[in-house]
Amino acid sequence: MKLINPETKESLFQKGDNLVDNKGGIFPIINKIPRFVDADNYCSNFGFQWNKFSKTQLDEKNDNSQISKQRFFAETNWDKEDLSEKNILEVGSGAGRFSEVVLVHTQANLYSVDYSDAVSANLKNNGSIAPERLQLFQASIYDLPFLDDSFDKVFCLGVLQHTPDFEKSVKSLINKAKMGGEIVVDFYPINGWWTKFNAKYILRPFTKKMPNDRLISLIEKNVDWLIRLSLFFSKYKLGFLNRFLPIVDLESVLPKGLNVKQVREWAILDTFDMFSPEFDNPQKISSVKQMFEKNGVLVEFSGYVHYGKNSKAAVVRGTKLS
Repeated sequence: MKLINPETKESLFQKGDNLVDNKGGIFPIINKIPRFVDADNYCSNFGFQWNKFSKTQLDEKNDNSQISKQRFFAETNWDKEDLSEKNILEVGSGAGRFSEVVLVHTQANLYSVDYSDAVSANLKNNGSIAPERLQLFQASIYDLPFLDDSFDKVFCLGVLQHTPDFEKSVKSLINKAKMGGEIVVDFYPINGWWTKFNAKYILRPFTKKMPNDRLISLIEKNVDWLIRLSLFFSKYKLGFLNRFLPIVDLESVLPKGLNVKQVREWAILDTFDMFSPEFDNPQKISSVKQMFEKNGVLVEFSGYVHYGKNSKAAVVRGTKLS
């Protein structure tokens, strides 16, 4: 796969511990990963998050759980045999829960990108599975170090709502797919006026400004009683009140079948994920479908995809035609 300077489109080649071009562009390779963005950026909370909870969501590190595998194949609707030797772009890898699925269950070549230093956690988790098929990059979704029309498949799961410009992000993903290539995204949906009538949106203006270690400490100190209260509301048919609790909705967000320890860990992780991001932009499914179509994609599915037990995600997927 040819690498380019995202700004000038000049070809890059390795020189020592850097990628360089013939016009003076230079990008460092740190911990075996090319870095195309500054370490301190609006996604630093995700770097903190995924290096702290690096193994929480990984199937292979959690008694061969199938949660991430089920979600990946349900949302993409891809045939793992058809992915053999295909070049796949993953944008927003986090600690590598879906990178692991691709590397373990397919023979695809994976080019995985994250804007934060979560790529370091991904390398630790997945770097030894199939090193010849995994390439990691720290880069922006808006300035990816690849030529347009390069990838057979492109996916972006759990990420788009946290980017500054949702539609620009979608367009950037589509640009990197080949003609006839498939693009799959999921995102936080808008379900009505009540979507933002939620503790998350009420408190985020304050919590997103808190230092990461202070926010995680606050969550850890309160998570146990919040879990008990959330379960109490659900048990007595008062689940609608959970939206006002400063904790992730255990019933609708957390996978089923987790043990007590896992529930606590996932609750801390997802609550931090809920309150720390700089951006949180839910979308109407119909609006994302229109974004795909406006950028030359034949939409093959737009709606909710169910996976695991009672878990679902808003998904749009399609094929690039022009």
